[in-house]
Amino acid sequence: MPANLPPEYYDVEERYRAAVTPEEKAALLEEMLSVIPKHKGTDHLRADLRRKLAQLKAAAQARKGAGRQASAFHIEREGAGQVAIVGCTNVGKSALVAALTKATPAVSEAPYTTWTPTPGMMTFENVQIQLVDTPPLSREFVEPELFNLIRRADLVAIVVDLQADPLQQFEDALALLEEHRILPEQRRAAVAEPRRYTFKRMMAVANKADDDDLEADAQVFCELACPGWPLATISVARGRGLEAFKQLVFDQLGVMRIYAKPPGREPDFTAPFVLKRGSTVEDFAGKVHKDFVEHLKAARVWGHGVHDGQLVGRDHVLHDGDIVELRI
Repeated sequence: MPANLPPEYYDVEERYRAAVTPEEKAALLEEMLSVIPKHKGTDHLRADLRRKLAQLKAAAQARKGAGRQASAFHIEREGAGQVAIVGCTNVGKSALVAALTKATPAVSEAPYTTWTPTPGMMTFENVQIQLVDTPPLSREFVEPELFNLIRRADLVAIVVDLQADPLQQFEDALALLEEHRILPEQRRAAVAEPRRYTFKRMMAVANKADDDDLEADAQVFCELACPGWPLATISVARGRGLEAFKQLVFDQLGVMRIYAKPPGREPDFTAPFVLKRGSTVEDFAGKVHKDFVEHLKAARVWGHGVHDGQLVGRDHVLHDGDIVELRI
């Protein structure tokens, strides 16, 4: 029996997908339940929403109960991916996070200003990406829990100061990570015993490129320290290169944006579904709702490598920016 959901449901569902905090998500789930008609066709959907609501409330209660026992280094992932911003002291990690998010980490020219990680959400076009400012990588002051945070991140951005021996800073950061058995994905093929290590996707960020001469220095740094690595050359103080930094982070996360088109309606380009690159129509259907996978017949796709509205099967590989109308 078809669900025959009202337009109000899809409006709330779109706001639910864009919500960030558990409190927002719980409120919107309750609103979705209030607008769904009650009949046999919506039984599974209402049960699924009630289950999600119960899980959100239980998780919120558990966080309250944990109170001060919860580790400051356990940052729950939000958005399209979690990026750990790491590096030696005074390279500008906190200033970068403050410039690109609404987070307010302590920013100072004094060393060792940051003692605990601070997350913030960076907006790239219509996607939210979580940046986490971290304490400096230093043998004298480093917290062991910092390395667990780095292991959990989707991407590690190593920041250096172009005006203060960036090559040594980069080598010191990599050496400390290696001592804790964390290596860049770029080195996986060269490691004799890869099972001993955690390999992370990494990029380099050359900060304080305040003029054109220093931008040239950044290229020399990359050729010497990390040839072939993704490199963002920025100046937080001057606001240079920040948009290119956002684009590079998005590319390195390996994700794509897919827009849902309900039958007979226009797609909402403000609330994309974020999937791993290479995902299929079937993967997208499961992201929209788990019951859709079982009942999926086909889909119409507007975008890359297809005619507008072309009918495709569940194995069709999607691309960033595709619009998909599921046929259930």
